[in-house]
Amino acid sequence: MQRSTRRIIASLALMVYLLVYIIIAYTIGSDIAEAPRWATLLYFIAAGVVWIFPLRPLFAWMNSGPEEDFGE
Repeated sequence: MQRSTRRIIASLALMVYLLVYIIIAYTIGSDIAEAPRWATLLYFIAAGVVWIFPLRPLFAWMNSGPEEDFGE
């Protein structure tokens, strides 16, 4: 599979993942709105950082494979 095809697939997967992650994070965040401020702050800090870790394999796959040759 060419790298450009992988990038398109990975971009679509990234958008779907982020949409689902945002919905889940928002739902949990609204459920803990009644919690103490320190707990809410810790949750939103964690939710703002944790989302990137599952994407590492996707980015590695997206950039793997042969370089594209445009006939130069």
